Amino acid sequence: MRTSIPQEPARPAIRGKWRRIGAAAVGTAALVLAGLGTAVDASAAPATTTTARTTAAASTSAKVTWSPACSTPAKGQMACKALRVTGGTTAFQKAGAHADAVTPKAADAATPSGYGPSNLQSAYGLTSAAASNGSGETIAIVDAYNDPNAEADLAKYRSYYGLSACTTANGCFKKVSQTGSTTSLPSSDAGWSEEISLDVDMASAICPNCNILLVEATSATMANLGKAVNEAVTLGAKYVSNSYGGSESSSDSTYDTSYFNHPGVAITVSAGDSGYGAEYPAASKYVTSVGGTALSTSSNSRGWTESVWETSSTEGTGSGCSSYDAKPTWQTDTGCSKRTIADVSAVADPATGVSVYDSYGVTAGWYTFGGTSASSPIIAGVYALGGTPSSSSYPASFPYASAGTSALNDVTSGSNGSCGSSYLCTAKSGYDGPTGWGTPEGVAAFTG
Repeated sequence: MRTSIPQEPARPAIRGKWRRIGAAAVGTAALVLAGLGTAVDASAAPATTTTARTTAAASTSAKVTWSPACSTPAKGQMACKALRVTGGTTAFQKAGAHADAVTPKAADAATPSGYGPSNLQSAYGLTSAAASNGSGETIAIVDAYNDPNAEADLAKYRSYYGLSACTTANGCFKKVSQTGSTTSLPSSDAGWSEEISLDVDMASAICPNCNILLVEATSATMANLGKAVNEAVTLGAKYVSNSYGGSESSSDSTYDTSYFNHPGVAITVSAGDSGYGAEYPAASKYVTSVGGTALSTSSNSRGWTESVWETSSTEGTGSGCSSYDAKPTWQTDTGCSKRTIADVSAVADPATGVSVYDSYGVTAGWYTFGGTSASSPIIAGVYALGGTPSSSSYPASFPYASAGTSALNDVTSGSNGSCGSSYLCTAKSGYDGPTGWGTPEGVAAFTG
């Protein structure tokens, strides 16, 4: 067994997830992970009228509560869906024998309460690759609005966990607008800053040797976010993480052509946080759609166990059939005539969430986050560890070539809604909608 109780340095970390608003209500909350001790501050979060959520996921984390990081966006925009933990005892805390539930206090963000880099690398068989791979590779993070503290907060995360410095000065970190400007940046937003912190921290956790390019869209429209994706590719990124999504529309095929058709680039997209149902751009045939799991330590040979993340019928990982996007040639399931979500998955349950450091609009410190906002940059990092994709490839196809092998951890328990016990919403042996072909076990399934 790889590890039974995750261990991390005694210091802090944080971040979240989002999607475009549709006809249905918004929902899904933000989850702040600290790195290993007590749960953290939630009262300093941006104002929101959404009620905090509660989960008892994976039976290891009873009554964990969380709230959304962002206010409800205007119709037609992507919604920041970062889920920040506000109370309870996370799986990380329980695994570390910190079993007493706590109520976070306004200024108590001093210690991490979520999984850190060594935990995530262990869970996904990446410890060796993370130590030796990734140099010269660039992971792009696409988000809306500006996080003025992004570089400073990333420095706190990396220093705490013993990762090498990643700064503008040493060439590892770069922040630009959707036009590539380093000086004319979008307006700042506290909620989206939490999303940004989550994303850059998870990219760092999985691929510590990678460079990070943060591309900030002017607003959360698909057009502006899509332009940010194009700018990331123009600037040389071969791995682009997108932790947002929303309702499908008849414009999606146009967006596919305009923003996501980039052969030789691994583009990852969060599958959604609203349970069973398809979202865009996760439904794009050109991207790797990333679902979410609950991750806990185990006495099995792997040292970890996973199930589908579901908190309620309207909160959990997304999955389902696209109404508009054509099925990619490498996807052969028969329950959807068009594109099926998801392809692969990684941890997303806030109750088993990740540690993030954030300081803009909140008490500076460590928070625990969940949502498929966490799983998308994790998978982008795995692609980066696997090496530059071949120039004419669509990296979304890579896991399908390893389907059913030891290169992927098959997730076989849990569901994310009601679909008549179909594989589209229920975990099965082999492919299923909520978790795709499973979670990484090393980099072999993400190389090609």
